[in-house]
Amino acid sequence: MYVPHLIFWEVTKGCNLRCIHCRATPTELASPADLSTEEAFRVIDEIASVSQSILVLSGGEPLFRRDLFDIAAYGTQRGLRMALATNGTLVTQEVAQRVLDAGIQRVSISLDGGQASTHDSFRAIPGAFDGAIRGFRNLKAVGMSMQINTTITNHNYKEIDNILKLALELGTDAWHLFLLVPVGCGLGIADEQMLSAQTYEVLLNWIYDQSKVQPMNIKATCAPHYFRVRAQRILQDRKEGREAPAFNPARHGHPNTGGDGNGGAHPWFSLTKGCLAGTGICFISHKGEVNPCGYLPILAGDLRRDSFADIWRDSSIFEQLRDMNNLTGKCGLCEFKHICEGCRARAFAATGDYLAEEPFCVYEPRR
Repeated sequence: MYVPHLIFWEVTKGCNLRCIHCRATPTELASPADLSTEEAFRVIDEIASVSQSILVLSGGEPLFRRDLFDIAAYGTQRGLRMALATNGTLVTQEVAQRVLDAGIQRVSISLDGGQASTHDSFRAIPGAFDGAIRGFRNLKAVGMSMQINTTITNHNYKEIDNILKLALELGTDAWHLFLLVPVGCGLGIADEQMLSAQTYEVLLNWIYDQSKVQPMNIKATCAPHYFRVRAQRILQDRKEGREAPAFNPARHGHPNTGGDGNGGAHPWFSLTKGCLAGTGICFISHKGEVNPCGYLPILAGDLRRDSFADIWRDSSIFEQLRDMNNLTGKCGLCEFKHICEGCRARAFAATGDYLAEEPFCVYEPRR
């Protein structure tokens, strides 16, 4: 049985930034098609009937919604583990306290540079960097568990050591490094900003090295081939007598079985497998449409028409994604497909087929 461990919910499209890589079209206005408060509560009830998932309230900028804290508090009341993904610029000391009081357990803030000029040019609004740092510190001051998200591109790749230093200085609990997926605004920058497959391989090995020595959890995201790199490196480390983390990726849909040594078995830190789209995660749009993930614009269902349980259980899209025998190209042949599976969203962006091979992987299968 497949269980939704992590659900991302775009509660609004409204946002005060203009990020050049955003999966959504930037707008300062909330949409009249946004789910109402009552509809949001119903969706939470439906999710809670299926699983005690981690529910990430995202956007746009989720703090644009006036009822955000009511939604978060209701999710907490129903037993969901509530999280918030924000750009941080709207998080005053008062807002930080309200986030905590609503029962939100983890907040992620995006930092795409180790300095203001890099981050602000990516976010397209001057002052975004200072606002994100201020918001981070306000949340940290009330005792919130914090996560930094960084999308790695040619724009900031050479600053990665400086971003690491900043993350350590801020005292973040986790740093998630995203590989760019060309969708939405990201389509317009993909040719210029996507790292090559060879550079991604170098980056993924760097992430593995850092994950062993840093005090925070470091995780590659939208980078399923990290799990292949990690497996290869663990075997190499053990063969050469070096200390290595336990290799214990969870089964798809059941991810709380631990991860690297610095992450323990806490659900926020769990390492699972590569692409979880439709198997352990899904995405809900601001108007209730359900996709396998936020970067794969394939409609699996509509919560204004069907229940979450019915969509999760019966979607033909999810059914296809749950059978790795459907993968084509070298992903279908790869001996690591059970822990990797390739990024289904990047495959779709490159070919129009979400079951095609991952286009940014250098590995050639042995069979």
